[in-house]
Amino acid sequence: MYKFTTAYLIIAALLWGITIGHVYGQTKNHKAVAPLNLVALHDTVISGLDIAGDTSACITLSNCYNIIIKNSTFHNSIKNGLNIYNCSNITVQGCYFENVATGVYALESQGINISYNQFKNMRGPFPRGQFVQFDDVSGSNNRVNYNSGENFPGKSDPQDAINMFKTNGTFYDPVQIVGNRIRGGGPSKYGGGIMLGDNGGSYLTASDNILVDPGQYGMAIAGGTNIKIINNTIYAKQQPFTNVGIYIWNQSKYVCALNTISGNKVNWTKADGEIFSNWNNGNCGSVIGWDNNNWKARIGPSILPDQLLINTP
Repeated sequence: MYKFTTAYLIIAALLWGITIGHVYGQTKNHKAVAPLNLVALHDTVISGLDIAGDTSACITLSNCYNIIIKNSTFHNSIKNGLNIYNCSNITVQGCYFENVATGVYALESQGINISYNQFKNMRGPFPRGQFVQFDDVSGSNNRVNYNSGENFPGKSDPQDAINMFKTNGTFYDPVQIVGNRIRGGGPSKYGGGIMLGDNGGSYLTASDNILVDPGQYGMAIAGGTNIKIINNTIYAKQQPFTNVGIYIWNQSKYVCALNTISGNKVNWTKADGEIFSNWNNGNCGSVIGWDNNNWKARIGPSILPDQLLINTP
């Protein structure tokens, strides 16, 4: 892969007929530009863009650091909205993602903050289909907070809304998945809401999220240690693919222990009509707080507003 200097990118932007203000500064209206492949860029704000990816990811960052991407729209691509490869200190805030394979995919990176964004109709197919996926992300300052996402039946092919794959926070600063609002999933019989400890992981905390009809499951721990699911609210009606509200089941080759599931409110109806809000496979040791959940919560779809996404393009 070729590496381009910041100077080269600025020259290229000028050749494209895009002012530096449009590419790297906030503008009143989003500026339509072609997909961007940025290598070794740093200390830069990217704002005010409208990118239709088509057959490319809307933006790909490789070996970049100290980047803020904000107030931009990424849409209509068979690839991802944003790829982050081997980067550090990347913030994505106030952006809108629609009709892309996966919204944000971060691989082998540190300090990734995906907050206050909106996602609509992830198109997949498997293994893509997430609003956000962290893959081998590690260290401190990793966040997926206060995002809103909705998948509409027949217009999307989602998997997990938020997936933490081989991802590790730290004792002092766990990865945060906090305050997200998620609605819609399926018909995948594997995907669902928020997946933690996929192929192992550690120091992940998912709290105060609200999920309505997110797919096959609501939230899950599939392996790993020091993972917490606390104070979330989860509802699902009976659908052909619905299974369980919250589960813990080590499906990895790594240790699964010292995990917490506590303070959650769940009302989940299985495909056969059974109320099936929780399941513990028993191979992760003692689960802290398991008896401190409301597995028969009197909640319904109104835990989220009718109009979840606001001010969309």
